[in-house]
Amino acid sequence: MPTTYVWKGRTPAGEALAGELAADSKQELINQLRKRRILITSVAPKTGVRRELQLRRPRVTTRELSVFTRQFATMINAGLPLVQCLSILGQQADNPFFKKVILDVMGNVETGSTLAEAMGKHANVFSRLYVNMVDAGESGGVLDNIFKRLSVYLEKAEALKRKVKGALTYPAIVLFVAVGATTFMLLFIIPTFAKMFSDFGGTLPLPTRIVLGLSHFLRSWWWLMAASAAAGLFALRSYYRTEAGRKRMDTWMLRLPVLGSVVRKASVARFTRTLGTLISSGVPILEGLEITARTAGNAVVEEAILLTRRSIGEGNTIAEPLRGCDVFPPMVTQMVAVGEETGALDEMLNKIADFYDDEVDAAVEAMTAVIEPAMIVIMGVVVGGMLIAMYLPMFKLVSVISGG
Repeated sequence: MPTTYVWKGRTPAGEALAGELAADSKQELINQLRKRRILITSVAPKTGVRRELQLRRPRVTTRELSVFTRQFATMINAGLPLVQCLSILGQQADNPFFKKVILDVMGNVETGSTLAEAMGKHANVFSRLYVNMVDAGESGGVLDNIFKRLSVYLEKAEALKRKVKGALTYPAIVLFVAVGATTFMLLFIIPTFAKMFSDFGGTLPLPTRIVLGLSHFLRSWWWLMAASAAAGLFALRSYYRTEAGRKRMDTWMLRLPVLGSVVRKASVARFTRTLGTLISSGVPILEGLEITARTAGNAVVEEAILLTRRSIGEGNTIAEPLRGCDVFPPMVTQMVAVGEETGALDEMLNKIADFYDDEVDAAVEAMTAVIEPAMIVIMGVVVGGMLIAMYLPMFKLVSVISGG
């Protein structure tokens, strides 16, 4: 595998040069540079920045990338050269990791790489969709327009992500509070009642015995329950990483009564927005579908898109295979068919995406409206049930005393 070397040298006229080249050996690199009549002063394998960037986990948020993209578009539109744009953006980046990435991209552009090639070396920051759109923009000479589209796409994708995350966060917090309150009562409050009841004698009511048994079990075996929960989460994550597990769990997510509607609509919005942006940027339809499938975020949707890609390769339209799967609503397939017939598929896809962005908002509000009272009722039943179970022996004792 070729190694990338960093070299410095001078021309016969004394002009200082520097750059990077990939070669199978150091001697081969020297021979290449000698053919260009460059007098070499130093050669070393490129390890420092590149290795550090590859080993460190990506720490660039979608917000940072969106701001970078919009500023890049403004600078290119103003007529600034690519290297100068990258230099300015690199110097003003607050994120140290992102700054190193931008300056590394600038270094690659200076040594003759295209912007798409330079960004493609940082797949943990610039996605395949991003790189392909930049490549299309460079080929068509419309890089400023491409960066504008990319910034809009990133902003809308981030907004959609926040909506879905918000939809999932609310029930998770309510459930956590409910479980926490129940556990606290079983561990600290119920044992106080247990000591009191031990002096009463006689047989306690069945609900009281059940709650006391749960409290005793939790206090005695809390470590086993915690270990079982951790092992269950680990097993679930491991299963989800398998192809069959991911497909089964993603199918289950789409079929959930309330949450499934949010996930489905978010998947449709992401698919149409991504494909519409790629097509309008000049990326070929087959390549666009492959990229869209990889960014779908759901195994069922991904499989449907890849099936569509194969069907198009056989000469069919996009709408035909989409109708054959249960993922996309009839309205989406009909609008896609109209877009294909009129030659305005990218416009139609973006209109669908805008519509489903609003649909996700409505679905999140509907889900919140259903979950909030349901969680309150569940918490009331659980906590209230335990309190009633604890007071039943007291009611029994009072009735015995009154009768006596």
